[in-house]
Amino acid sequence: MKALVDPDNTLAAGLAAIRTEFQVPARFPDDVLAAADRAAARPPADHVDRLDLPFVTLDPATSTDLDQAFCIETRGEDLLLRYAIADVGWFVEPGDAVDAEAWRRGETLYLPDGKAGLYPPVLGERAASLLPDGPRPAVIFAVLVAPDGAVRLDGAERAIVRSRAKLAYDSVRASDLPPQMAALSERIAAAERRRGAARLDPPEQQIEPVPGGGYALSFRPRLDSEDPNAALSLATNLAVADALLAHRTGLFRVMPDPDAATVVRLRATAAAIGVAWPDEMPLRAFEQALDPATPTHAAMMLAIRRAGSGASYEPYRPGVTPWHAAMGATYAHATAPLRRLADRHVVLAALAIANGCAVPDAVAAAFDALPPVMARAGARQGQIDRAVLDLAEAVMLRGDVGATFAATVVEADGRHARIQLSDRPVLTRIAAQGLAPGARIDVRLVAADPSRRRIDFEIA
Repeated sequence: MKALVDPDNTLAAGLAAIRTEFQVPARFPDDVLAAADRAAARPPADHVDRLDLPFVTLDPATSTDLDQAFCIETRGEDLLLRYAIADVGWFVEPGDAVDAEAWRRGETLYLPDGKAGLYPPVLGERAASLLPDGPRPAVIFAVLVAPDGAVRLDGAERAIVRSRAKLAYDSVRASDLPPQMAALSERIAAAERRRGAARLDPPEQQIEPVPGGGYALSFRPRLDSEDPNAALSLATNLAVADALLAHRTGLFRVMPDPDAATVVRLRATAAAIGVAWPDEMPLRAFEQALDPATPTHAAMMLAIRRAGSGASYEPYRPGVTPWHAAMGATYAHATAPLRRLADRHVVLAALAIANGCAVPDAVAAAFDALPPVMARAGARQGQIDRAVLDLAEAVMLRGDVGATFAATVVEADGRHARIQLSDRPVLTRIAAQGLAPGARIDVRLVAADPSRRRIDFEIA
């Protein structure tokens, strides 16, 4: 982590420019705020009392838009995960002002100096959020996890729940969590390994506020508590996806397998970096063997992620099995309705079919309309992330023009190379020929211009 020296508030001005450039909403229209206030006051009416269940949440410490709470119990040889999801569909009516604004936004947008929520704060950070300050309406998915990690949706209900604790990734203790959580996580991980699935988590750049003011640029560490928590969401999303597919409806997250030419290029990259990849080992098994704490493995993970065509959304189509290659399974997004528009509709569909009801017409119609909306929102967040990092890198380095830095090549295409500086959390591209991934080089900083969000290096 490196603190950004910014005495003239260049970073703040740059973030404001990014918000303008990418049309990040500064506030909600008055009619949307008024509608949200009315919705927040709507008393739950179709919800059973589950206040006795020991739900807790686990999120980043500063999060207030809490989508999920969980509790786990043993059911014979199975583990029963009760995953409570914020019941956004109870508060938002199809076609009302809040719904229309959510369709315009698609998802919550995140920047270092604040977020532009999918829903007004009175809903997204209070009435619908599963905070531990009172009862909340939720949709509880009951997911059975077998000893081999197979999952099955065993029911869904609208319920009133109360979170017992708001746990944080960076401070949670094992004693704070259900005693079955580690076993459930290992079951899900074992099933992933058998499917050949791979959750790639190479180090990622991030810029975040620091105590006392200012910002820091760093490579984000993945905390030990994140993987077990991710297993809960994964188990639920897989179980919901299977239930939707069995009832020939839904919206799915899909990703194609890499083509043969991509695998050939990745094998060449592995050879250049010096990461052993046996000829008989398929890509997914190779991915599972990579360790992000090893620099060459981290570079390989980044190359694999960038080589993929990315995930997208697709509605159910007769005769087509939606497939997510990285998951090695049929997969859906259902666990973050406060932050993603698609999830609210998937939750409502799964709730209906779990109770033997028809999927509401408005939900079924939304499945065809959602993919382009979610694609635009995801692309905008990606552009914002890149712009923020470009700005932060330029602010960090503007006093070092002319200096020489050690760097490692993480990708190369013959004419350009992507490099990582050795002593700064900076990833950038340079024009260079004849470099191979894994090569150690020295580069000279030629320019650093925060106003253009640009840094330029050359081979020293």
